[in-house]
Amino acid sequence: MSAAIRLLKPLSYFAEKYGSPEWAFNKLFLLMEKQHNRGQDGAGIGCIKLNMPLGEPYIFRSRDASPSAITDIFSNQQRNLRRMKDEGLIKSADAESYKRHFNFGGEVLMGHLLYGTGGAISEEGLCHPYMRRNNWATRTLMMQGTMGITNIEELHQKLISRGQHPVFGTDIQTLLEEVGFYLDEAHTDLYRQLRDCNVDGHEIPNIISAQLDLYDIINKASKDWDGGYTIMGGVGNGDFFCLRDPHGIRYCYYVLTDEYLAVASERVPLMSVMEVEESDVKELAPANMIVVKYDGSVSIKEYTTPAKPTPCCFEDVYTSRGNDPVIYRERKALGANLTEQVVASLDGNFSKAAITFIPNTAEVSYYGLLEGLRAYRRNKVTEAMINAFRNGTMSEELITELILRRWPRAEKIAHKDIKLRTFISEESSRKQLAAMVYDLTYGAVNNDEVLVAIDDSIVRGTTLKMSLLRLLARTSARKIVIVSSAPQVRYPDCYGIDMSEMGKFIAFQAAITLLKKRGMYTHIIDVYEECKRQLTLPSAERTNPVQKIYEPFTNDEITAEVSRMVTPDNCPCTIQVIYQSLDGLRNAIEGPCGDWYFSGDYPTPGGYTVVNKAFISWFESRDKRDYQL
Repeated sequence: MSAAIRLLKPLSYFAEKYGSPEWAFNKLFLLMEKQHNRGQDGAGIGCIKLNMPLGEPYIFRSRDASPSAITDIFSNQQRNLRRMKDEGLIKSADAESYKRHFNFGGEVLMGHLLYGTGGAISEEGLCHPYMRRNNWATRTLMMQGTMGITNIEELHQKLISRGQHPVFGTDIQTLLEEVGFYLDEAHTDLYRQLRDCNVDGHEIPNIISAQLDLYDIINKASKDWDGGYTIMGGVGNGDFFCLRDPHGIRYCYYVLTDEYLAVASERVPLMSVMEVEESDVKELAPANMIVVKYDGSVSIKEYTTPAKPTPCCFEDVYTSRGNDPVIYRERKALGANLTEQVVASLDGNFSKAAITFIPNTAEVSYYGLLEGLRAYRRNKVTEAMINAFRNGTMSEELITELILRRWPRAEKIAHKDIKLRTFISEESSRKQLAAMVYDLTYGAVNNDEVLVAIDDSIVRGTTLKMSLLRLLARTSARKIVIVSSAPQVRYPDCYGIDMSEMGKFIAFQAAITLLKKRGMYTHIIDVYEECKRQLTLPSAERTNPVQKIYEPFTNDEITAEVSRMVTPDNCPCTIQVIYQSLDGLRNAIEGPCGDWYFSGDYPTPGGYTVVNKAFISWFESRDKRDYQL
């Protein structure tokens, strides 16, 4: 998750209007905190100051890889501010002293929350933003991004083939060096032209700043990038840019006023923090880039050719906050779409059912499911009453049965104990602790009732079997129905969500188990051989043979096998799993839907490369993420 603020007026303007030159710094903190939706692995902030005197620092950065990274970073800087105020270096509401002495008292502010797809981040140096320093401000570069790049190794080799000597393996630094290369080229060409025209050296930096074309630089740098990304960056002279990938896989929103440009990965943090209406927040179109030049002029246009829009639907289903107006509607629709399947699981007996949700991210879908169930029952009651009036069979008993009988009952069954943390690394101890993260509402469900619990997605199934279902079974319900608001996760992601190891997906495990049960192991070998063949083809010609793993079975057959696999040993009740259909997902999502997790249809060639490599790694029993160095 990323955020940035580029002030379009001097700091003195904000000090006068808002009573403090710290306005933008405080807003950055709030934007980052509002996007702190789940456990992050680290954070970082950066700042560029405009028009600093020659010889004085103008670019700054602070990063932290601790669990409390955001709080620690901003608390440290607030302490620095108080100390400088106590020492008289910074005077209250004085923009000039604030900018001169406070490292983050600048016009360009950037912040990033790192969610490591490669596992827990243990080094501060892996946190964004990254910097490329030079003694020319117009060649100094800082970048951060929300991204998943599928071909980092190829991009890394491209740097080496030029004669560069990269000593890193992270996606953001690889892209930073690529942008930096073309920035250097553009800068050098301009410098030589100006030098050969005998332009005074003191004037050269300003002329270069005016003539630097960031659209052209990013166009050249990004030609070979494959993946989903929103990238924000700043040049040392104060030029700011923010770009979104051609397919729009990663989201990006902005607010532009005559005072500032604010950019974030989510819409609602901008609405809340910048105190604007939904209509004031714009979505940056795929393949578009915002550029704010050093002089404050703003432009928005394409830096490359747009492709078919496929924004990541998993952000809508799970990762983004549910208070976004669009995502809220989508998640309610996802829940409502499951109504008929849930009714079938209850055999239509609403009076013997309790509906709940787990975890908290499924709460909005839960409201949608409740509305769907209540609408379904209202229709049935209306139909029955009309028939009774027509037939003259209306009676007090029938009214009691139809109208007064209990509606689908909503209960809060599981509570997450936020004080517990699975910090123990030894596997068996981790499982014991994980089983205690949730606590139960005792006595809320009777032993002749069905407990329906909606989840946002069922990916690996291990938490269900080892923790949640063991807990829910203690309610004494005669049957437990686990409802996934997302379809079966069948294929790995490579664009930023941590779902890359195919062998851990419960739907994939179920399909493999069914193939083995039916004596179709050669089918698995055939897919393996085809995956290897695919990797000999040019990347643009590759397809997804892993889809053939699922072809022999219906969705219901795979779901039934998942139900069996997640049922704990000696479980005292029946367990049934229900999944959202792929059509149900597509109908719920407003606008284009990137659903490769479920369909196997990837938006970029790198996705097909990853799915083939992931299957090969699984078959050869190699634990490896197949889109990283």
